[in-house]
Amino acid sequence: MKKLIILAFIATTAFTACTTMKPGTIGNGGLSGLSGTWELNYISGPRIAFNGLYPAKKPTIKFDITEKRFSGNTSCNSFSGALIADDSTVNFTGPMIMTKMACPGEGEAIFVQTLKKVSHYAITSDTTLNFMMGDIAIMRFTKK
Repeated sequence: MKKLIILAFIATTAFTACTTMKPGTIGNGGLSGLSGTWELNYISGPRIAFNGLYPAKKPTIKFDITEKRFSGNTSCNSFSGALIADDSTVNFTGPMIMTKMACPGEGEAIFVQTLKKVSHYAITSDTTLNFMMGDIAIMRFTKK
C-alpha cells in the first residue's frame, strides 16, 4: 500500500509539472496574443507628424510564435529576427536581418530605434498592441 501511495504521488507530481504554464509558453492570451500581423498607428518621440513619417506605407510587424520569429516592413525595408518574448516582455535588441534600400525621410530610422527601446507589451481588446518602455506606450499597433 505504501508503494502505491508513493507511486500515485510521483505520477501526480509529474503530471502537474508537465502541464503547468511557464513564461514564454503559448496559452490563452499573453504570448499567443502576439501571433499575426500588426500595423503601426502611433510612435512616440518624433516631432514630425505620423503621416509625415509614413506617407505611403505604414510599418508592420508579424509574429510567428511557433517558429519563434518576427518579421515586418519599416515602411521601406523588410526585416526579421528571432523572437525573444514571454507573456509580457519582448526584446528587439538582438541581431536583425534587414534589406538595405535607400529610404526617404526619417521614418525607418525612428521605427528601428524605437523598436530597440521596447521592454514589454500589452494587448488590449485583442486588436491593439502597445509596445512599452517602462509605463509609457512608445508604439501602438492595430491587428491586420
